[in-house]
Amino acid sequence: MNFFALSWLEIAIVVALVGAVSVSRMRNPVHAARCGLAFTGAVLVCALLAWLGFALMPSAARSEGSLQRYLLGKPLLELNELSAPLIVGVALLHFLTVAATSRTKARCFSLSWSLTTEALRLTLFTCTDLGMLIILLVLETLLAYAELRNRGRPTRVYLAHMAVYLGLLFLGGFALVSAEGAAPPTWATVVLLAAVLLRCGVAPAHCWLTDWFEHASFGIGLLFVVPLTGAYAAIRLVLPAAPDWALQVGLFLSLVTAVYAMGMSLIQRDMRRFFAYLFLGHSSLVLVGLQLGTATSLTGGLALWFSVLISLGGFGLVLRAMEGRFGRLSLASHHGLYEPTRTLAACFLVTGLASVGFPGTLGFVATDLLVDGAISENLGVGLAVIATAALGGIAIIRVYLLLFTGARHHSTVDLNIRFRERVAVLTLLVLIVGGGLFPQPGVSMYQRIAEGILEDRESATK
Repeated sequence: MNFFALSWLEIAIVVALVGAVSVSRMRNPVHAARCGLAFTGAVLVCALLAWLGFALMPSAARSEGSLQRYLLGKPLLELNELSAPLIVGVALLHFLTVAATSRTKARCFSLSWSLTTEALRLTLFTCTDLGMLIILLVLETLLAYAELRNRGRPTRVYLAHMAVYLGLLFLGGFALVSAEGAAPPTWATVVLLAAVLLRCGVAPAHCWLTDWFEHASFGIGLLFVVPLTGAYAAIRLVLPAAPDWALQVGLFLSLVTAVYAMGMSLIQRDMRRFFAYLFLGHSSLVLVGLQLGTATSLTGGLALWFSVLISLGGFGLVLRAMEGRFGRLSLASHHGLYEPTRTLAACFLVTGLASVGFPGTLGFVATDLLVDGAISENLGVGLAVIATAALGGIAIIRVYLLLFTGARHHSTVDLNIRFRERVAVLTLLVLIVGGGLFPQPGVSMYQRIAEGILEDRESATK
């Protein structure tokens, strides 16, 4: 049997679940951290092998080694051009988050939660059944709620918003599954679009996102929102059959949210709230690209999605490392932290500017494609996208100056970047710069995915 024909996707999911159980039974935090790093590393290797198997072998050859073929008779999990790189990105983000977790943050970061949600997202991004997808979206939401409860943090805002989200998801999902392959009723896709917009934090239902970052640990907060599960739900549940007028309404709300969120990031006085609004602006831009409905805009939206996963993931890890050294950072004054944290300052600037499309980075191509697609469709939308990116860049430079300039911070403790943090951030920097210098393979992949989405939509709306 070919090595790549093995069931690497299923193995990755099983390894993550076994790791979650094993880590939860450990009482020594040092041993638990080492074990968690080993398990997330093993999951990453399996995810990479699954992607290589998808790229190098035809589907018939891959199915020969599938456990699902023998146990279930049909595949419930299957890789495609969209899900194959997504599972690698998710596995990489989990591994680097665990690797960059310092001892001061170890007690706040739940390794068992991380491994459980990793297994869930690997399943979610590869499941073929829509009913199973909806169940997994519900489980993801409940796991995040359980994390807040276990930490003894307030849950009222999160619970209120997610209760509405789950209600809309159940209502629209039931109608969608009941259609059994036929065109679902229009009201069902509209309800599902409302659920997706709420899950992505589109205004006016965005305050749960800032509340989430306020009360969750930073690492858990990143892992819950950065993979953009809501965008995947939009592609699978909404885009194939949603009416054009509903997508136009969603486009307007997403665009307003993007500009509003980036504007709000300019005036924040707390670092976590700044990151929450910065992320909200980017996730809304991804939705703008998906809902414009053209090949170029879809390609740009997908490219921006992967850029957010890598760039904002790295940016969040840098902010988390800063918080681990200095606690919750205020943006009301200058801190002068450049001297003791020079490497972190450089990583902050590179990952932050990459997220807003600085030339030579992964985000530049994504932003350029999105702007081109938006302007060709509607000049006003294109100008709003440009304004959003510009506001994001100004916000990042402002926060950089507040954190790293001013009166020098003196400390008798070595605050420079640690080895594992360096490995985590530099890995993401290589991907950011490499994707910016050699963008063609990624752009070609995103274009094929966009064309496939448009073909599915065209066939579903006939």
